[in-house]
Amino acid sequence: MTRFVVCGETLIDLVQSDAATSDSHSSTWLALSAGGPMNSAVALGKLGCDTHFLGRISRDAFGRQLRQHILEANVTLDLATESSQATSIAVVSLDEHGVASYTFHFNETANFGWQVDDLPVLNSDDWLHIASLSCVVSPGAEVLLDWMRDVKAGVSYDINVRPTVITDPDAYWSKVQPWLRAVGRRQGIVKASDEDIKFLAKAASSDAAESAAAESGAAESAAAESGAAESGAAESEGDPVGLAGRWVEQYGLGLGVITLGPGGGAAVEPGGNITRVPGFPTKVVDTVGAGDTFMAGFLDGYVKLQLGIEGSLERGAAAASIVCSRRGAQPPTSAEVDDLIAERA
Repeated sequence: MTRFVVCGETLIDLVQSDAATSDSHSSTWLALSAGGPMNSAVALGKLGCDTHFLGRISRDAFGRQLRQHILEANVTLDLATESSQATSIAVVSLDEHGVASYTFHFNETANFGWQVDDLPVLNSDDWLHIASLSCVVSPGAEVLLDWMRDVKAGVSYDINVRPTVITDPDAYWSKVQPWLRAVGRRQGIVKASDEDIKFLAKAASSDAAESAAAESGAAESAAAESGAAESGAAESEGDPVGLAGRWVEQYGLGLGVITLGPGGGAAVEPGGNITRVPGFPTKVVDTVGAGDTFMAGFLDGYVKLQLGIEGSLERGAAAASIVCSRRGAQPPTSAEVDDLIAERA
């Protein structure tokens, strides 16, 4: 069985309780175990995958909560590092549709103090999934990127843009682009939401869109010759799937996976072939952890179960639908995902 190693941050999501009073002197909040990479690790563990979390977890009270949450999902912490620094906090705001936005508090917190000695040697039988803030927040991001360049495992990278952390699209793109190159060297998988891609496409340098045209003209021509008309025609900023296809060609990615909210998901292969699956309708409580859970479902299908692209996208969409029906990131079991897919069939 493939060993999944999931690398990145943990944090506590503070979500206002339904029982909150109107008292302006005090308010009631739920402290939920969270963090995009940790959510994916927990989701993989609940799906029955051999999962190991590679993160820096605080020794404080929130850190103990996070550690217990991870272990209860059958995720192993043999690769994790304990830190004396505090746990990162995210204050969550939900709109009328349950869509989450985040304000982060993580200056000098445990997540971003990576040291070279914290990072293991992975072999070709492992699968590394790395994601989110740990890849863009200094000083740890640079340590992880240096390590990533020599990793021999299969790799996937979830961009998971957080524009409240780095508000300038140019600055954010300058952090993401080296990761695309590193993942491309392994012909790995890059996952992004449609909103992630739209944000990065705002980069004034247009490296997120224009440099792809300059640097990958030959690849685009090859895609067109192979019948990838959809990818070639959908190159504007307004089409995230088309732009993801350009990233696949420019950076040598093995696959681009795009989540489309209630619209399901899509994947773009080298050469431009696009596979799409619809979402599973659900009564949304909130969207916390939806993309993280989608990617776990996809990796479970694609890497472990060898379902192929369409079956893996469907598995990701089903898992994300279930987590959206629950408060916070509470991912489903494999049986729950199987049942939902069977209902559609």
